[in-house]
Amino acid sequence: MHPCMNCGACCATYRVAFHWIETIHGPVGPGVPETLTQPLDAHRLVMVGTKSSPVRCVALTGHVGGCTTCRIYDRRPSVCREVMAAGENGVPSDQCDRARAAHGLAPLTRADWQAHEKAVISRLAPSRRDAPTNESPSRRRRARPA
Repeated sequence: MHPCMNCGACCATYRVAFHWIETIHGPVGPGVPETLTQPLDAHRLVMVGTKSSPVRCVALTGHVGGCTTCRIYDRRPSVCREVMAAGENGVPSDQCDRARAAHGLAPLTRADWQAHEKAVISRLAPSRRDAPTNESPSRRRRARPA
């Protein structure tokens, strides 16, 4: 599981401000649902729940530091798309580290990313049962244990 799916700290720490046009046009289709936003100034909106303290984006579900998800992940604003988890692709992120610290979470480590990579590889690798063999199916059925 991606480390962000066990975190959500950035969604409960930072104001999510973006240009209003993002409610009309998303990167691949419809934009941010306007009902989940409120005005910030003449050109920008914020996600409901991120304009004042305590911060918690209305689209965040779950418990910070536990299992979390974004209800509008495919339609999230550009500012959310630009946030990288610390260590993702080997790049540090002070923003991620500060958000995690604000919620009492340790910074992400290389081990967190190694566990994520191992889980991805295990989901992609065919199981031993599905691995090709040189035996014909009829021969495998007749084989008896020794």
